[in-house]
Amino acid sequence: MTQSNSASAENGARGLWSSRLAFILAATGSAVGLGNVWKFPYVTGENGGGAFVLVYLLCIAIIGIPIMMAEVFIGRNGRHNPITSFRLVAERNLSSPGWRISAIVGMLAAFIILSFYSVIGGWAASYIGHAAMGDFAGATAESVGALFGGLLASPMKLLAWHSIFMALVILVVSQGLKGGLERAVTILMPALFILLLLVVGYATTTGHFGQAVSFLFTPDFGALTMKGVLVALGHAFFTLSLGMAIMMAYGSYLGRDISIGRTAVSVAIMDTVVALLAGLAIFPIVFANGLEASEGPGLIFVTLPLAFGNMPMGDLFGTLFFVLLLFAAWTSGISLLEPVVEWVEEKTSMSRTGSAIVAGGLCWALGIVSILSLNVWSDVAPLGMFAAFEGKTMFDLLDYFTANVMLPLSGLLTAVFVGWFVAKESLKSDLALQGGAFSLWFNLIRFVTPVAVAIVFVYNLMA
Repeated sequence: MTQSNSASAENGARGLWSSRLAFILAATGSAVGLGNVWKFPYVTGENGGGAFVLVYLLCIAIIGIPIMMAEVFIGRNGRHNPITSFRLVAERNLSSPGWRISAIVGMLAAFIILSFYSVIGGWAASYIGHAAMGDFAGATAESVGALFGGLLASPMKLLAWHSIFMALVILVVSQGLKGGLERAVTILMPALFILLLLVVGYATTTGHFGQAVSFLFTPDFGALTMKGVLVALGHAFFTLSLGMAIMMAYGSYLGRDISIGRTAVSVAIMDTVVALLAGLAIFPIVFANGLEASEGPGLIFVTLPLAFGNMPMGDLFGTLFFVLLLFAAWTSGISLLEPVVEWVEEKTSMSRTGSAIVAGGLCWALGIVSILSLNVWSDVAPLGMFAAFEGKTMFDLLDYFTANVMLPLSGLLTAVFVGWFVAKESLKSDLALQGGAFSLWFNLIRFVTPVAVAIVFVYNLMA
């Protein structure tokens, strides 16, 4: 059998995305998560609004898109799980198979992140019921704070919601590419966009929509600090699900006839549009209620419920908002589990369903550590003997090491490998970029992107 026939047979056995749109929806579903709906609005608020958004968009272009293209290239070129794909691409380019450490670090990070991400996804699921039952109606800051505090203080409630969320993720991933991943994203992503547009539409009636538009899109560089620039740099990297081996896993199902370059740009644009729409949905409500745009992480689970509880039709739109938040978390959760399940399925004799249950079950078990660190073990700081980690719980440490060490390390290694150790002609052929577009990407991935990620890496370690 010739190499091309062998590859064709292998692709048929693995399955491919049915269309470019299916891949874009899946990749966007991965990228669009709590980072867009939860984190982007509050980091924008903390860092001055429009100027931060402008720098963030520039960082998406110089970091996000180049690394996404590199990861998808490795996945499609390898046609296996991320670790094997990385090894195969390295060997074909006469490089050390040790470069696969990038995929190993990324997959491990995805596994750890899902363990506590599922806990937060459970918070969103629990708030749907509270909003629908009118629990926020006429609420005070004290009552909403007590509701959230009560949830965090109850290991059994957190465990129940964590279990429900993880079961939803395992259910989709266990069904494979066509029956699981593709079917889920073709339903959830359009639904997410519709829900977001409904909440934005509602936000236009608050009387403060113009103020929100001005806040998001009028640059005030006087309000932007160097720390804000570095936060924009870091968030642009993390928002596209980079450094987690996800795009390698998804890329392994991508057909050869689909342009990686155009597809990556489409995903980045859709992800950015969702982040900006989330800002337009949230800030008018924040301003209408005299709340602080720089509220921080509590913006979603404490501040907004208070706002929804004191406005017309707040129950309905509060419910829609938390359904939206759940959908965003669910699509990201699916993508976080996929690389690990793909690896388990290829390396063992287990079926797809068995691989999903085992990988998801282990992730669920690790999530219990995060749950207990929010209450029973809240006083336990395993690395408290070091000043930098004083007071950090296990939940905090898992978040810190994945976001500040593992993801940028994986992204940095991937950028260096693809930029310096993969044949230029192979890249040009696979990425389907012409002339100036390829030269721009190639120079970014070789010189600009690694330096930018390294700056984020060092800054995060010193922060």
